[in-house]
Amino acid sequence: MDISYYEFTNLPDEMQFDIVLSRGKMINENTVSNSRYVLYELSSFSVEIIYSLSKNKISGKNIFLNRAAYSA
Repeated sequence: MDISYYEFTNLPDEMQFDIVLSRGKMINENTVSNSRYVLYELSSFSVEIIYSLSKNKISGKNIFLNRAAYSA
């Protein structure tokens, strides 16, 4: 089951994290200072999850609509 960008953004944060971690495809990761940035791809959008290494928990997220997926 694919989820749309708009359906995803209307979900609570905890549900968003669960979906990303269970269904997302990890594309890239990078560590800067005390943060680890992991980019996941879902159907037509990507989600960057930011982990705080010092607190050992998720500290934020960014959601990007992949417009290139719709171009011919």
